[in-house]
Amino acid sequence: MRGLPGRAVTRDGRGLYYVRGPGPAGGGAPTVVFEAGLGSTRSGWALVERAVARRAPTVVYDRANLGRSDRDSQPRHLGRLADDLVDLLVHLGAERYVLVGTSWGGPVIRIAAAAVPGLVHGLVLVDPSDEGYDGHFSPTVRRAERVSLAVMRLLARAGLLRTAMKPLVRALPPDARADVLAEESTPAAVEGRAAELGSVAEDLGALRDDPPELGDIPVTIISGARNGGMGARVRRGLNAAHARRAGLSPYGRHVLARRSGHLVVLTEPNLVTEEIERLLP
Repeated sequence: MRGLPGRAVTRDGRGLYYVRGPGPAGGGAPTVVFEAGLGSTRSGWALVERAVARRAPTVVYDRANLGRSDRDSQPRHLGRLADDLVDLLVHLGAERYVLVGTSWGGPVIRIAAAAVPGLVHGLVLVDPSDEGYDGHFSPTVRRAERVSLAVMRLLARAGLLRTAMKPLVRALPPDARADVLAEESTPAAVEGRAAELGSVAEDLGALRDDPPELGDIPVTIISGARNGGMGARVRRGLNAAHARRAGLSPYGRHVLARRSGHLVVLTEPNLVTEEIERLLP
């Protein structure tokens, strides 16, 4: 990824690798911080981040156990992921942030924003996981996740996961594509994914019981309109949950990515960029 690399130190001493884009000279826009999906690294944001960098400072980073960040020996519960993000924001020292999260990154930025609301100018959630969708708690879904993880482990150990991933990331710029393939295809990367996956149902249940209070922070939610392998019923249920979530914000906005399934940041990066820029002064 382009920009200036750095390391933020968490409250318990772990290093989080990030890349900071300075944005245009003389600009006063909030810093846009990108939160990846479950088990994913900073480089998947390349198409969106490079477009947004024309208007604002940007930061992409790797969560613990992923990419170039340090390992974390503690359980990777959602609250711990959000605490790490808060530590990153404090380290960066900007006055205001727009937080952008995709998939599992959506709940992460919601919790972080509720912890430091005075720092957050707005949120953009891209096809996020949402506790309002009951299907997330289905035993069938949990079983499918375990099967998928087992397959990824086998492919990674055999050195074949990199090849399997290539069609998914072909839209990325060459440097970012190379980073994703190198950093997300190893056995260690799969175990980083497993650490986050282990408490998904528990974490979503906790969110359902006690959702983060976002007050009047503007919230935009982008939903994929196509099934993308998840089935029409699942897609309808998830998008309905997204619409309800957006409706809870006094400045909520729900947008359909009509040409996309779940990987909106790769299939419609211009739409994601536009929605981020709507929140910039």
